[in-house]
Amino acid sequence: MVVVVAIVGGRFGRGGVVAAARREIGSQMARQMVVAGFGCDTAAIVNILAHRDATQRALIQHEYRATYSEDLNKRLSSELGGDLKRAVLLWMHDPAGRDATIVRQALSGDVIDLKAATEVLCSRTPSQIQQLRQVYHALFGVYLEHDIEFQATGDHKKLLLAYVTTPRYEGPEVDRMAVEKDAKALFKAGEKRLGTDEKTFRSIFSERSRAHLAAVSAAYHSLYGNSLKKVLRKAMKGMGTDDTTLTRVIVTRAEIDMQYIKAEYHKKHRNSLNDAVHSETSSHFRTFLLSLGTNPPLKEMSGRNQRWEISSASVFPCL
Repeated sequence: MVVVVAIVGGRFGRGGVVAAARREIGSQMARQMVVAGFGCDTAAIVNILAHRDATQRALIQHEYRATYSEDLNKRLSSELGGDLKRAVLLWMHDPAGRDATIVRQALSGDVIDLKAATEVLCSRTPSQIQQLRQVYHALFGVYLEHDIEFQATGDHKKLLLAYVTTPRYEGPEVDRMAVEKDAKALFKAGEKRLGTDEKTFRSIFSERSRAHLAAVSAAYHSLYGNSLKKVLRKAMKGMGTDDTTLTRVIVTRAEIDMQYIKAEYHKKHRNSLNDAVHSETSSHFRTFLLSLGTNPPLKEMSGRNQRWEISSASVFPCL
Protein backbone atom coordinates (compact mmCIF):
# COMPACT_ATOMS: atom_id res chain seq x y z
CA MET A 1 0.00 0.00 0.00
CA VAL A 2 1.27 3.47 -0.87
CA VAL A 3 -0.17 6.60 0.67
CA VAL A 4 0.17 9.50 -1.77
CA VAL A 5 -0.63 13.07 -0.84
CA ALA A 6 -0.81 15.45 -3.79
CA ILE A 7 -0.37 19.09 -2.92
CA VAL A 8 -1.55 21.56 -5.51
CA GLY A 9 -1.63 25.30 -4.97
CA GLY A 10 -0.72 25.45 -1.30
CA ARG A 11 1.57 24.38 1.53
CA PHE A 12 1.38 20.95 3.09
CA GLY A 13 -0.76 20.98 6.19
CA ARG A 14 -3.63 23.17 5.01
CA GLY A 15 -7.13 21.82 4.49
CA GLY A 16 -9.15 19.00 5.94
CA VAL A 17 -8.11 16.45 3.32
CA VAL A 18 -4.41 17.04 3.91
CA ALA A 19 -4.87 17.04 7.69
CA ALA A 20 -6.71 13.72 7.44
CA ALA A 21 -3.94 12.33 5.26
CA ARG A 22 -1.33 13.41 7.80
CA ARG A 23 -3.25 11.68 10.57
CA GLU A 24 -3.47 8.54 8.46
CA ILE A 25 0.27 8.65 7.82
CA GLY A 26 0.92 9.12 11.54
CA SER A 27 -1.41 6.26 12.36
CA GLN A 28 0.32 4.00 9.86
CA MET A 29 3.71 4.83 11.35
CA ALA A 30 2.40 4.25 14.87
CA ARG A 31 0.96 0.87 13.88
CA GLN A 32 4.20 -0.12 12.25
CA MET A 33 6.11 0.82 15.41
CA VAL A 34 4.17 -1.96 17.12
CA VAL A 35 4.67 -4.46 14.30
CA ALA A 36 8.28 -3.52 13.60
CA GLY A 37 9.83 -3.09 16.98
CA PHE A 38 7.87 -4.94 19.57
CA GLY A 39 8.45 -8.58 18.75
CA CYS A 40 9.87 -8.27 15.25
CA ASP A 41 13.04 -6.33 14.40
CA THR A 42 14.81 -3.51 16.26
CA ALA A 43 16.43 -2.53 12.97
CA ALA A 44 13.01 -1.47 11.72
CA ILE A 45 12.56 0.87 14.68
CA VAL A 46 15.90 2.49 13.85
CA ASN A 47 14.96 2.77 10.18
CA ILE A 48 11.62 4.42 10.92
CA LEU A 49 12.67 6.91 13.58
CA ALA A 50 16.10 7.90 12.25
CA HIS A 51 14.52 9.10 9.00
CA ARG A 52 11.72 11.22 10.47
CA ASP A 53 12.01 14.90 11.32
CA ALA A 54 10.80 16.48 14.58
CA THR A 55 7.29 17.20 13.27
CA GLN A 56 6.84 13.67 12.01
CA ARG A 57 8.15 12.14 15.24
CA ALA A 58 5.69 14.23 17.23
CA LEU A 59 2.89 13.04 14.94
CA ILE A 60 3.91 9.42 15.41
CA GLN A 61 3.88 9.85 19.20
CA HIS A 62 0.47 11.53 19.13
CA GLU A 63 -1.12 8.89 16.92
CA TYR A 64 0.48 6.06 18.88
CA ARG A 65 -1.03 7.34 22.11
CA ALA A 66 -4.41 7.94 20.47
CA THR A 67 -4.46 4.46 18.95
CA TYR A 68 -2.97 2.35 21.74
CA SER A 69 -3.54 4.48 24.89
CA GLU A 70 0.13 4.11 25.69
CA ASP A 71 3.10 6.47 25.70
CA LEU A 72 5.47 5.51 22.89
CA ASN A 73 8.56 6.69 24.76
CA LYS A 74 7.74 4.45 27.72
CA ARG A 75 7.32 1.51 25.38
CA LEU A 76 10.60 2.30 23.64
CA SER A 77 12.28 2.57 27.03
CA SER A 78 11.06 -0.89 28.01
CA GLU A 79 11.99 -2.51 24.70
CA LEU A 80 15.39 -0.95 23.99
CA GLY A 81 18.53 -0.85 26.10
CA GLY A 82 21.94 0.69 26.59
CA ASP A 83 23.33 3.36 24.28
CA LEU A 84 20.64 2.79 21.65
CA LYS A 85 17.89 3.42 24.18
CA ARG A 86 19.51 6.64 25.36
CA ALA A 87 20.01 7.90 21.80
CA VAL A 88 16.51 7.03 20.59
CA LEU A 89 14.78 8.58 23.61
CA LEU A 90 16.77 11.79 23.15
CA TRP A 91 15.86 11.82 19.47
CA MET A 92 12.14 11.55 20.26
CA HIS A 93 12.15 14.89 22.09
CA ASP A 94 11.53 18.21 20.40
CA PRO A 95 14.73 20.34 20.39
CA ALA A 96 13.94 22.36 23.51
CA GLY A 97 12.78 19.31 25.44
CA ARG A 98 15.88 17.40 24.38
CA ASP A 99 18.19 20.20 25.50
CA ALA A 100 16.35 20.53 28.80
CA THR A 101 16.60 16.77 29.40
CA ILE A 102 20.33 16.68 28.63
CA VAL A 103 21.08 19.64 30.89
CA ARG A 104 18.90 18.30 33.71
CA GLN A 105 20.64 14.92 33.58
CA ALA A 106 24.01 16.66 33.48
CA LEU A 107 23.21 18.77 36.54
CA SER A 108 21.29 16.26 38.65
CA GLY A 109 22.49 12.79 37.64
CA ASP A 110 24.60 10.40 39.66
CA VAL A 111 27.65 11.97 38.03
CA ILE A 112 27.55 15.73 37.50
CA ASP A 113 28.61 16.51 33.93
CA LEU A 114 29.33 20.23 33.62
CA LYS A 115 30.97 19.69 30.25
CA ALA A 116 27.70 18.42 28.76
CA ALA A 117 25.70 21.26 30.31
CA THR A 118 28.21 23.83 29.07
CA GLU A 119 28.27 22.33 25.57
CA VAL A 120 24.50 22.60 25.22
CA LEU A 121 24.00 25.98 26.86
CA CYS A 122 26.88 27.75 25.13
CA SER A 123 25.98 26.49 21.65
CA ARG A 124 22.39 27.77 21.67
CA THR A 125 21.04 31.13 20.54
CA PRO A 126 19.45 33.51 23.07
CA SER A 127 15.94 32.61 21.87
CA GLN A 128 16.74 28.90 22.15
CA ILE A 129 18.07 29.46 25.66
CA GLN A 130 14.88 31.22 26.71
CA GLN A 131 12.74 28.40 25.34
CA LEU A 132 14.98 25.85 27.06
CA ARG A 133 14.54 27.66 30.38
CA GLN A 134 10.76 27.62 30.04
CA VAL A 135 10.62 23.94 29.12
CA TYR A 136 13.12 23.08 31.86
CA HIS A 137 10.88 24.58 34.52
CA ALA A 138 7.74 23.04 33.01
CA LEU A 139 9.26 19.55 32.89
CA PHE A 140 11.20 19.44 36.14
CA GLY A 141 9.56 22.01 38.41
CA VAL A 142 12.82 23.84 39.10
CA TYR A 143 14.56 26.77 37.47
CA LEU A 144 17.62 26.14 35.35
CA GLU A 145 19.50 28.88 37.18
CA HIS A 146 18.85 27.11 40.49
CA ASP A 147 20.45 23.89 39.29
CA ILE A 148 23.44 25.76 37.86
CA GLU A 149 23.84 27.66 41.12
CA PHE A 150 23.73 24.43 43.10
CA GLN A 151 26.02 22.26 40.96
CA ALA A 152 28.60 24.56 39.35
CA THR A 153 31.26 26.54 41.18
CA GLY A 154 33.53 29.52 40.78
CA ASP A 155 34.03 31.20 37.43
CA HIS A 156 32.39 28.33 35.59
CA LYS A 157 29.17 28.95 37.50
CA LYS A 158 29.37 32.67 36.85
CA LEU A 159 29.85 32.07 33.12
CA LEU A 160 26.88 29.71 32.82
CA LEU A 161 24.59 31.94 34.86
CA ALA A 162 25.57 34.97 32.81
CA TYR A 163 25.08 33.07 29.57
CA VAL A 164 21.54 31.89 30.34
CA THR A 165 20.30 35.15 31.86
CA THR A 166 21.95 37.92 29.80
CA PRO A 167 19.99 39.23 26.77
CA ARG A 168 22.07 39.09 23.58
CA TYR A 169 21.64 40.34 20.06
CA GLU A 170 21.08 37.56 17.50
CA GLY A 171 21.47 39.44 14.21
CA PRO A 172 24.37 39.39 11.73
CA GLU A 173 25.51 43.01 12.07
CA VAL A 174 28.73 43.80 13.94
CA ASP A 175 30.42 46.99 15.12
CA ARG A 176 34.02 46.83 13.89
CA MET A 177 35.30 49.23 16.52
CA ALA A 178 33.68 47.17 19.29
CA VAL A 179 35.13 44.00 17.73
CA GLU A 180 38.68 45.36 17.83
CA LYS A 181 38.17 46.62 21.36
CA ASP A 182 37.06 43.17 22.53
CA ALA A 183 39.95 41.45 20.74
CA LYS A 184 42.42 43.71 22.53
CA ALA A 185 40.65 43.19 25.86
CA LEU A 186 40.87 39.40 25.47
CA PHE A 187 44.57 39.60 24.65
CA LYS A 188 45.18 41.76 27.69
CA ALA A 189 43.12 39.39 29.86
CA GLY A 190 44.76 36.24 28.53
CA GLU A 191 48.06 35.96 26.71
CA LYS A 192 49.48 39.27 27.94
CA ARG A 193 49.20 38.39 31.61
CA LEU A 194 50.15 35.59 33.97
CA GLY A 195 46.97 33.63 34.49
CA THR A 196 43.61 34.59 33.02
CA ASP A 197 41.24 37.43 33.80
CA GLU A 198 38.09 35.29 33.77
CA LYS A 199 35.80 38.27 34.38
CA THR A 200 36.72 39.81 31.03
CA PHE A 201 36.25 36.50 29.22
CA ARG A 202 32.95 35.91 30.97
CA SER A 203 31.63 39.37 30.15
CA ILE A 204 32.50 39.23 26.46
CA PHE A 205 31.41 35.66 25.80
CA SER A 206 28.11 35.94 27.64
CA GLU A 207 27.04 39.33 26.30
CA ARG A 208 28.10 39.35 22.63
CA SER A 209 26.34 37.88 19.60
CA ARG A 210 27.70 34.94 17.63
CA ALA A 211 28.46 37.18 14.66
CA HIS A 212 30.37 39.55 16.92
CA LEU A 213 32.39 36.74 18.51
CA ALA A 214 33.28 35.30 15.10
CA ALA A 215 34.55 38.73 14.08
CA VAL A 216 36.49 39.01 17.35
CA SER A 217 38.20 35.69 16.64
CA ALA A 218 39.27 36.88 13.18
CA ALA A 219 40.44 40.23 14.56
CA TYR A 220 42.40 38.52 17.34
CA HIS A 221 44.29 36.43 14.81
CA SER A 222 44.93 39.47 12.61
CA LEU A 223 46.21 41.58 15.51
CA TYR A 224 48.29 39.01 17.38
CA GLY A 225 48.98 36.19 14.90
CA ASN A 226 47.56 33.62 17.27
CA SER A 227 44.36 31.64 17.49
CA LEU A 228 41.78 32.66 20.06
CA LYS A 229 41.06 28.93 20.47
CA LYS A 230 44.33 28.49 22.39
CA VAL A 231 43.38 31.27 24.78
CA LEU A 232 39.96 29.71 25.32
CA ARG A 233 41.51 26.31 26.05
CA LYS A 234 43.60 27.98 28.72
CA ALA A 235 40.55 29.65 30.22
CA MET A 236 38.38 26.51 30.13
CA LYS A 237 40.95 23.78 30.87
CA GLY A 238 40.08 21.03 33.31
CA MET A 239 36.49 20.55 32.18
CA GLY A 240 37.11 16.87 31.38
CA THR A 241 35.34 14.62 28.90
CA ASP A 242 32.64 11.95 28.84
CA ASP A 243 31.62 8.83 26.94
CA THR A 244 28.28 10.16 25.65
CA THR A 245 29.51 13.22 23.74
CA LEU A 246 29.26 11.46 20.39
CA THR A 247 25.61 10.57 20.95
CA ARG A 248 24.74 13.99 22.31
CA VAL A 249 26.31 15.95 19.47
CA ILE A 250 24.88 13.81 16.67
CA VAL A 251 21.36 13.62 18.12
CA THR A 252 21.13 17.34 18.95
CA ARG A 253 22.68 18.64 15.72
CA ALA A 254 21.38 16.15 13.13
CA GLU A 255 18.59 18.50 12.04
CA ILE A 256 20.65 21.68 12.33
CA ASP A 257 24.26 21.72 11.13
CA MET A 258 25.55 18.15 10.92
CA GLN A 259 27.20 18.66 7.53
CA TYR A 260 29.21 21.57 8.93
CA ILE A 261 30.22 19.53 11.99
CA LYS A 262 31.32 16.64 9.78
CA ALA A 263 33.44 18.97 7.66
CA GLU A 264 35.09 20.53 10.72
CA TYR A 265 35.69 17.10 12.25
CA HIS A 266 37.43 15.92 9.10
CA LYS A 267 39.52 19.08 8.94
CA LYS A 268 40.70 18.58 12.53
CA HIS A 269 41.15 14.80 12.69
CA ARG A 270 41.88 13.91 9.05
CA ASN A 271 39.27 11.18 9.07
CA SER A 272 35.51 11.24 8.81
CA LEU A 273 33.02 11.45 11.64
CA ASN A 274 31.30 8.41 10.14
CA ASP A 275 34.54 6.45 10.52
CA ALA A 276 34.73 7.50 14.17
CA VAL A 277 31.13 6.42 14.78
CA HIS A 278 31.79 3.11 13.06
CA SER A 279 34.88 2.37 15.14
CA GLU A 280 33.44 3.48 18.49
CA THR A 281 29.96 1.93 18.28
CA SER A 282 28.30 -1.30 17.21
CA SER A 283 25.06 -3.01 16.21
CA HIS A 284 21.79 -1.04 16.04
CA PHE A 285 23.31 1.86 17.99
CA ARG A 286 25.93 2.30 15.26
CA THR A 287 23.25 2.12 12.55
CA PHE A 288 21.12 4.72 14.31
CA LEU A 289 23.93 7.27 14.71
CA LEU A 290 25.20 6.69 11.18
CA SER A 291 21.68 7.23 9.84
CA LEU A 292 21.37 10.53 11.68
CA GLY A 293 24.83 11.66 10.63
CA THR A 294 24.58 10.56 7.00
CA ASN A 295 21.01 11.04 5.86
CA PRO A 296 18.97 14.03 7.05
CA PRO A 297 15.49 13.10 8.32
CA LEU A 298 12.76 13.16 5.70
CA LYS A 299 11.02 16.52 5.55
CA GLU A 300 7.39 17.24 4.93
CA MET A 301 7.00 18.48 1.38
CA SER A 302 5.76 22.00 0.75
CA GLY A 303 5.08 24.18 -2.26
CA ARG A 304 3.17 23.64 -5.49
CA ASN A 305 2.69 20.36 -7.36
CA GLN A 306 4.66 18.24 -4.89
CA ARG A 307 3.99 14.71 -3.61
CA TRP A 308 4.91 12.87 -0.46
CA GLU A 309 4.86 9.08 -0.78
CA ILE A 310 5.19 6.60 2.06
CA SER A 311 5.52 2.98 1.04
CA SER A 312 4.78 0.36 3.67
CA ALA A 313 7.17 -1.97 1.87
CA SER A 314 10.20 0.31 2.01
CA VAL A 315 9.64 2.47 5.08
CA PHE A 316 8.43 -0.33 7.33
CA PRO A 317 10.73 -3.32 6.69
CA CYS A 318 8.81 -5.77 8.87
CA LEU A 319 5.76 -5.78 6.58
